[in-house]
Amino acid sequence: MTKQIAPLRIKDPAAFGRVAVLMGGSSSEREVSLDSGRNVLEALRSRGVDANGVDGIPNLLRELQDKQFERVFNILHGGDGENGVLQGLLQTLGVPYTGSDVLGSALSMDKIRTKQVWLSLGLPTPRYLRLQKGGDVHAAARELGLPVIVKPSCEGSSVGVSRVFDDAGLEAAVELAARYPGELLMEQLIEGEELTVGILGGLALPSIRIVPAGEYYDYHAKYVAEDTQYLCPGLSGADEDEIRRLTWAAFEAAGCGGWGRVDVMRDRNGRLYLLEVNTAPGMTSHSLVPKAARQIGVEFDELCWRILEMTVPEAGP
Repeated sequence: MTKQIAPLRIKDPAAFGRVAVLMGGSSSEREVSLDSGRNVLEALRSRGVDANGVDGIPNLLRELQDKQFERVFNILHGGDGENGVLQGLLQTLGVPYTGSDVLGSALSMDKIRTKQVWLSLGLPTPRYLRLQKGGDVHAAARELGLPVIVKPSCEGSSVGVSRVFDDAGLEAAVELAARYPGELLMEQLIEGEELTVGILGGLALPSIRIVPAGEYYDYHAKYVAEDTQYLCPGLSGADEDEIRRLTWAAFEAAGCGGWGRVDVMRDRNGRLYLLEVNTAPGMTSHSLVPKAARQIGVEFDELCWRILEMTVPEAGP
């Protein structure tokens, strides 16, 4: 993990060729993706990049078959934008793209299997159980101990997530999570501070401590509310060094690369617990990676440039 941001390698926007900014799509995170995509598109164009918005993978495929683009800035949140499907398509077509490759994308999209990898390496994550369809959720909650979180294993942006503090709330939580594809996950609820660390190339950015006005950081607090506080850096001294070291290790362990974001809980005793990796994080006005990048002097347009720059191989000796 490097400690300082590297100088820009590419100065001429023409080096990127024609760029597709992939956004929207059909996942539950479509509206957030459209918002992120519009911001990325504006930022790249402001720096002279020939960037063009494309809504969804089928439209992108048609454009690529006509050889309309040299590379793809992927800001397609959730679904096939983050689960390896898009990445496999682009690798097959030989089209460079931003973010993690097939392995990192597919693994990180699945919270259960990400946890299995982390635990195999001794990296801390809350205790969890896979919920079987029709299984006894009350028995699962007793095994973990209330309170718990119930969520889909393969969704993001707090979609389908419930915090459950008593036995009476379990059935409704499972019903909500089951509306989304994939397995269900019940996880020990860690009470304490919610933090996140952005990754940009070889750098773990300063942490952000999230302080929502309400009880917790749900979809509304993430994308709508204006009273959520974001403290950056979220920790100090050795604690800040430790969270950046841990999140970098978690990002690498999940096979991720390029850029992303690792979410963490810190309990009341100061112990850190890894929650998940986001391989195409939000780029909205409320989003966290841009806030952390700004802390080290990287404004939004430069951040987008740096992410895109990673799709261009470094020249050999």
